[in-house]
Amino acid sequence: MVTEMKAKVIYTNLLKEDLVIIRLVPVEGMPEYTTGQFLTIGVTVPTENYKLVRRAYSICSHPENKDYFEFVIRWVRNPLPGRVTTMMFYASVGDEMKLGYPTGNALLINEKLANGEKDMRRIICVGGGTGLAPFIAYANHLHDIGDKRQLVILHGASYIDELSYKRMLTDLEDESIKRGKDEWNFIYRAAISRPKELFNRSWSGHVGRVESFFKEGKNGAPIDELVGEKITPENTYIYICGYQGTIDGVIDSVKARGFVTKDDKRDDGSYEIRYESYG
Repeated sequence: MVTEMKAKVIYTNLLKEDLVIIRLVPVEGMPEYTTGQFLTIGVTVPTENYKLVRRAYSICSHPENKDYFEFVIRWVRNPLPGRVTTMMFYASVGDEMKLGYPTGNALLINEKLANGEKDMRRIICVGGGTGLAPFIAYANHLHDIGDKRQLVILHGASYIDELSYKRMLTDLEDESIKRGKDEWNFIYRAAISRPKELFNRSWSGHVGRVESFFKEGKNGAPIDELVGEKITPENTYIYICGYQGTIDGVIDSVKARGFVTKDDKRDDGSYEIRYESYG
């Protein structure tokens, strides 16, 4: 039996025709959860005799926020319109939905080294499209608890209007510059994969798929230049969320440096890549 909460829509922000930010509040109060988890959203579909259909979504909000759950959702339209995303795009403030309880450990933040000491390595988050969602939670959580680790968030999109949290993440990087990296050490970069499209003509940042930040060149990889040193398993932990191609691209690029996933963990149980695929 599925255990669920009744929730109400309190906010929607349509970023573009197929991308929306939505906030939901459980009627009986917010449950406890951990940064990096996900939950299911259930909606009734009128065309299917009001059948309850559920889909899993990463949580953008962080546990220190006790007011609502936030999600960034793309409307699935091909090959057929998605039943849940279609209903969510037509949702209005006050509408009711069902929420499963937060779950999942694939993207939990690593806190300890294999020897039991606190893990103070750099955190690099790689989000493709709406795979950015859990890393918005990372940014706000680590900021609010005063974590001193360097946090790098890399976001990949096809078009500049899909950089859903660009303003927030840019502000966090500006704060890092103003306060100093000893207080808040944060870097944000985005990659646009279709720079020649007319709509992207104003883009002057990184081009290509987001995993290209890790592609080796004559002078190393762009990620090395960004952080000021060669990333290694000794100084960096990598988290990835998005399509399997993005995950595979990052893993393939860094495996020669000694990075391994949970599937290939060492005898002491250690590994430096966590990932979650949504397609």
